[in-house]
Amino acid sequence: METTKKTTSKKKLIDDNAIISKYMDDVLEKNEEPKNVFSFCKEHKIDETEFYTFFGSIDALKQEIWVKFFENALSTIHGEEAFQSYSDKNKLLTLYFTLFEILTLNRSYVLFSLKENKEGLKNLKGLKQFRNHFKDFIVTIMETENSEMKEKLAKVTKPIFSEGAWIQFLFLLKFWMDDTSKSFEKTDILIEKSVNTIVDLLDTKPLESLFDLGKFLWKEKMN
Repeated sequence: METTKKTTSKKKLIDDNAIISKYMDDVLEKNEEPKNVFSFCKEHKIDETEFYTFFGSIDALKQEIWVKFFENALSTIHGEEAFQSYSDKNKLLTLYFTLFEILTLNRSYVLFSLKENKEGLKNLKGLKQFRNHFKDFIVTIMETENSEMKEKLAKVTKPIFSEGAWIQFLFLLKFWMDDTSKSFEKTDILIEKSVNTIVDLLDTKPLESLFDLGKFLWKEKMN
């Protein structure tokens, strides 16, 4: 969203969201990244000093796009008054479903950004800050007073569990990227089954959930 401030020259100042929007439109229309900050700014009539006010480089801009995705998800989640009273399982489900709704709204860009170098998820450099935000939020869920995970995680460190959740997210992300079902309904099924599994693994009956998840993945692989 652009903001307008009055100056002596009455110049409309650009903000970070406007720069991001121009960048995303640019790469999707041209199917390639700008060669450098100079060429990007020149094409869009942006002063380089304005660009550097918000981003130190094109790579920093790309990371910020993913951070914005996560911040938008958090804003949506915290807009639900009942969220803090949800069970740990439902908090995780809400996080994943909300994140993938936002990624779906930006699917063309997400696919471009993760497939541009033909290495897919092997190139996760652009998700570094997103990963930090994601793992911090997982730890926050675990630290809430009404968290059922506290006792179950007594023997598992928070960094290990949050890293496991991150790996789970990457697994879901890869599945979603390849999902061709209508409204990505198969991804929704996998989200629910995988969250059930990771929570049940902390409980006493993990095998049933693992078997259920395994059946689903085997069916998808064979079809």
